[in-house]
Amino acid sequence: MGEWIPRRQPSGTGERVLDREFFERPAPEVAPDLLGRVLAHGPVAVRLTEIEAYGPPGSDPASHTYRGRTPRNAVMFGPPGHLYVYFTYGMHYCANFVCLPEGLGSGVLLRAGEVVRGVEAARTRRHRPSTAAPLTGPGRTVTERDLARGPARLAVALGIGREHNGADCCAGGGPDGLRVLEGEPVDSASIRCGPRTGVSSAADTPWRFWIDGDPTVSPYRRHVPRTRPG
Repeated sequence: MGEWIPRRQPSGTGERVLDREFFERPAPEVAPDLLGRVLAHGPVAVRLTEIEAYGPPGSDPASHTYRGRTPRNAVMFGPPGHLYVYFTYGMHYCANFVCLPEGLGSGVLLRAGEVVRGVEAARTRRHRPSTAAPLTGPGRTVTERDLARGPARLAVALGIGREHNGADCCAGGGPDGLRVLEGEPVDSASIRCGPRTGVSSAADTPWRFWIDGDPTVSPYRRHVPRTRPG
């Protein structure tokens, strides 16, 4: 295979902010339709290449809303198109878009993407110390392919943290202009789906969607239960 040439979002193309109605659908419908769309925050923009869908309360054991509303997941019960940000493993933030009408508690996890604007700013964020565990070792250069390859890396590249939980990405007026853009939707023939990654319940539900052959898609890892030493 030849060297990977990063794709660049043409200036002025696909800059329309997606409307709220786009997200007022079941997560498994929204997820594949998000591939090729662009999430922008300040100087950095990421073209989404991998998305994972999670259902509403009582229907999807892997969803944060499965057992109902809590202080942690309250944003997922709010208006669609808002960002639900959570802290995981005591180290990293992950970002999700809220789906379905207000009160129904569903969403999609942003698993991976390609930085199409602000590469150097994203790389600086990957090296900058933060309250979260570092994702890049000292002296290590992050390749463009890996800048947003994985949900935690994507959040770091975009500068998304706890303060962005509840941000409205459809209004275009979120913190530092956090918004989701139309981008270039992907042809359905290039979309693949399969089991979700790293979840212990309903892992085989084929609600992970990705762009076939895109090098920024994260590796598939099936959940492995942790065991205590004997």
